Amino acid sequence: MKKLLVIGKEGRLARYTADSSLFDRYDIVYVPVGTDDGTILELHSDANYILVDAVADVSASLIEGMPDLKLIHSEGVGYQGVDTEKAAARGIYVCNCKGMNAAAVAEQAVLLMLGLLRDVKGGDESVRSGKQIETKERYMLEGSLRELGDCTVGLIGMGDIGKATARLLAAFGADVAYFKPRRLSAGEEAELDVRYMEREQLLASCDIVSLHLPVTEVTRYMVDDDFLRKMKDTAYLINTSRGELVDSASLVKALESGWIAGAGLDTMDGEPVQPDNTLVTAPEDAAGKLLLSCHIGGITGASFRRGYGMIWSAIEKVSRGERPDNIVNGL
Repeated sequence: MKKLLVIGKEGRLARYTADSSLFDRYDIVYVPVGTDDGTILELHSDANYILVDAVADVSASLIEGMPDLKLIHSEGVGYQGVDTEKAAARGIYVCNCKGMNAAAVAEQAVLLMLGLLRDVKGGDESVRSGKQIETKERYMLEGSLRELGDCTVGLIGMGDIGKATARLLAAFGADVAYFKPRRLSAGEEAELDVRYMEREQLLASCDIVSLHLPVTEVTRYMVDDDFLRKMKDTAYLINTSRGELVDSASLVKALESGWIAGAGLDTMDGEPVQPDNTLVTAPEDAAGKLLLSCHIGGITGASFRRGYGMIWSAIEKVSRGERPDNIVNGL
């Protein structure tokens, strides 16, 4: 019986696997994230497949110590902790669950946009404090509540999640622009109903700027003082990608100084977020303009069902000597 080593928490594999008979065909063993390589190799050097938490490591030494290893599969989209070069050198596939959570994260991005445009946080507080009618009257007098259909939304990045977000925004009637280093084809732009803008133009003209990028040496802390100063003072920043894209101190400064109107974040630098996090301890002038969620964009049940379907498909294909989908290490 082939062995599947799961580096991560128990429970999710069983919870989201549609075909329970798979558990009878594989010897499935678990080790917690952070278990040292020596311990893993002592117990499971005979593993044929590794399923690894998207934030966990699979080192060169671990790969080298498993002579029968054929596949390393991320439980999610990320695979930064996997030594892809070592795996490729040994002919071991590294795969991820590309697109598994695109629809879910896109919905979270739109949720944050709507929450800011309709001041959901302020409205909730006003009702709880007995100031519902006063707040409603103020909204009407100011004309401060806005519709997505009246906004130009700029997407920075246009991968699976960016495209899913564009499709949702089209249904709201929003004007959608995007920037990415390699422009989409004219056909793709027409299908998504989006238009290309250079980054500087996008920052200067869009009512909402939404980030859909991985963290790289180029993108780490790209949202800094210079970036935020180039946005409209009525604009909102949305981040459902990675917290490390945004310099937290710069964002607090921008909110306090009125460089931008607000920000909706599903992810923050320094996760797991602690009580002394820069954004958590932001002064009231900045905190009131922040709408936060606890990095839940991609963890819907449907996302996990899609993801585990991809994982089992890859394992089954490799067990039959076939090439799996979503290979990320160039094999």
